[in-house]
Amino acid sequence: MEAWPTVAWLLLMTNVADWLTAVQSRDFSMTDIILLHPSTTPHPGGFKCFTCEEAADNYECNRWAPDVYCPRDARYCSTRHMMDNHGNSVSVTKRCVALKDCLFTGCAGVTDNGHQMCSSCCEGNICNVLVPRNASSSVFSWTSPLASSSRGFPPVTLSYFIIIIMAIFTAGHV
Repeated sequence: MEAWPTVAWLLLMTNVADWLTAVQSRDFSMTDIILLHPSTTPHPGGFKCFTCEEAADNYECNRWAPDVYCPRDARYCSTRHMMDNHGNSVSVTKRCVALKDCLFTGCAGVTDNGHQMCSSCCEGNICNVLVPRNASSSVFSWTSPLASSSRGFPPVTLSYFIIIIMAIFTAGHV
């Protein structure tokens, strides 16, 4: 008697057993998702700001800024730029801040050495790329996708939704 039918049956059963084991895998847990996708935010609405303490200029600040998420209580990115009387950078400080730290934006002269300090705040992921240099760039800006991401449907989506609803209701009346 030949051994082929027995070998073929054995190979077939081995493959079926492997297939059944693969089918019974478990679902992903939150821990699996966090381990597989480390770029997910640590909390809902999490974002990053450029952060540095008294860097020589904007380039040095942004170049060496650590890539970390802001704490939950920080909602804005702050930039403080000190310039000499010729407009050259003396120091740049950027950080994640709460609203109370954004109450002063604008420029002010530092009287003892002739330097000028300009500060700005913004809302959004790494929105503090540039430094404020004068009163027109020393502002508190809210124009970020992060700020509007959870406030309902975008206008285009809402328009399509209304058109579809109107088409459904008027289709039976023609």
